[in-house]
Amino acid sequence: MNAKTVRNFVFKLHRYIGLVVGVLLIIVGLTGSLLVFTPEIDEFLLTRQIGHVIPSEQRVSIESVLDTVKAAYSKVPELKVQTIYTPKEPDAPYQLNLEPPQGETIEVYVNPYSGAIMGSRVSDRTFTTFTLELHEQLLAGETGTQIMGVAALLLFILSITGIILWSGWRKLISGFKIKWKNAHPKRVNFDIHKVAGIIAAVFLALTGFTGFYLNFRGFVTPIIYAITFTPNPPDPVSQPIAGSTALSLTQLLQKADAALPNTVTTAVYLPQTPEAAIYIRKKYSHEEAILGRSGVYLDQYTGKTIQIEDALKKSLGDKVLDSFIPLHFGTFGGLPTRILYVFVGLAPLILFVTGFVMWWYRYQAKTTNSDV
Repeated sequence: MNAKTVRNFVFKLHRYIGLVVGVLLIIVGLTGSLLVFTPEIDEFLLTRQIGHVIPSEQRVSIESVLDTVKAAYSKVPELKVQTIYTPKEPDAPYQLNLEPPQGETIEVYVNPYSGAIMGSRVSDRTFTTFTLELHEQLLAGETGTQIMGVAALLLFILSITGIILWSGWRKLISGFKIKWKNAHPKRVNFDIHKVAGIIAAVFLALTGFTGFYLNFRGFVTPIIYAITFTPNPPDPVSQPIAGSTALSLTQLLQKADAALPNTVTTAVYLPQTPEAAIYIRKKYSHEEAILGRSGVYLDQYTGKTIQIEDALKKSLGDKVLDSFIPLHFGTFGGLPTRILYVFVGLAPLILFVTGFVMWWYRYQAKTTNSDV
């Protein structure tokens, strides 16, 4: 197989993938651009709904917040508190997620200084959840998750083939030029596709591959562990003791602090079964991730440390997996990369439109020639 044949194959693969999944990738790109700044958008909308938190000197304890919410929802026993998020800023509230066996998650917000409930909302009806579900699954549940996962993998292939086909490899400077003056619309369209494609290609490849991982974690995670020679840790579990009850949340938090000092608690994932471990998410001051990359699994009955996730001592496989979300959403470089990813999200729309126009010119040329 000679070089020309290979290039023709790559060209056809690139063209047909683009035409087949182009609309899906436009949805992925536009929603991805929105998701870059959804934390700020969501905070603005939430504040308008529940009001502002006025910082004070002392926060109420996490356990007292839990007791307050349990008492408020005692008449709805099917709603169980699953997760507690601590305030990220002095003027932010506690967030407790209550989930029924089936149905919608309720987010309850508590003032961290007075301990009073400020308000609640249905998680599935928020701007962030709607945008995220459209981005990840087209609002179509598990089927949509699989479709978008495959689309993400095809985006990765599309980006790689685009890099291979880029005409700038022959003349580097011309590869980044758009000829506007006295140029045929066909040439301008091609140049826009060429320049926009090569500028966004690496980032689109990253978001495509990491998006595939996020939708197929159960399939990709063991592969990452295998190729990095990282042992796959067993699922942490508690050992129920006959006649005993779980330790208080305050006791468990103290044990987590002792197991992973010099960190702050960002979230608590409460056990939902007698055998489940409690997971306390932790964060070092230098970490950029909102919730941190560290955590402690504890036996809910004895407080024994089952497993520690220390961001400073993680295995290669875990470091690789931890990098996927920042790479996917552009948070790895702070505000500059977030802004960059907004424009990266617009690239699929530009590339699909210009790519379709290129295909249309070729189609029209073939039709004209066949009529002669």
